[in-house]
Order: sequence, then structure tokens, then C-alpha cells
Amino acid sequence: MTKAELVQKIYSKSGLATKTQAEAALDALVATLTEAMEAGDSVTFTGFGSFKVIERAARKGRNPRTGMEINIPAGKAVKFTPGKALKEAVK
Repeated sequence: MTKAELVQKIYSKSGLATKTQAEAALDALVATLTEAMEAGDSVTFTGFGSFKVIERAARKGRNPRTGMEINIPAGKAVKFTPGKALKEAVK
């Protein structure tokens, strides 16, 4: 699903007056989630799932083209864990 398709679905299901308002609502949601993740907070939507920032340790990897071993630095990543309702809906 593309952003345009998601905006159309939000517009049709939310009762907002225009698609522009629906897009603004989606943009605000994404911006708020991004700010929370940057601050290291987790975000939970009951029944849907949760987003949290995890720390990844430094590790060794291998360049698939050359086979040479490389060092991968430590970093942060976002992890999504689906909620029970989402898991059941997808089954």
C-alpha cells in the first residue's frame, strides 16, 4: 500500500472533510512516531502492536561479493512487535 492509498483509506473511513486533512493527519502521526523513536521511547497501540528502539551490538559480517570479513559498528534500530489482535487478523 502506498502513502496515497493509505491517505484515501483514512479519508474514506475517518469522515475528514478533505484528503488534504487526511494526509496532514497521517503526516502528523508519522512525525510524532519519529520524534518518540528519536527520544528512545516506545510506542504501543493496543491490539495492533508496539514500536521500540533496540541497541545492536558491534559484530563481524562478511562482504557477499568478495567474502572478506568486515566489522559492522554498533547502532540502533526500530523493532515492531505485532499485537495479539493483529496476529489473529493475519492468520
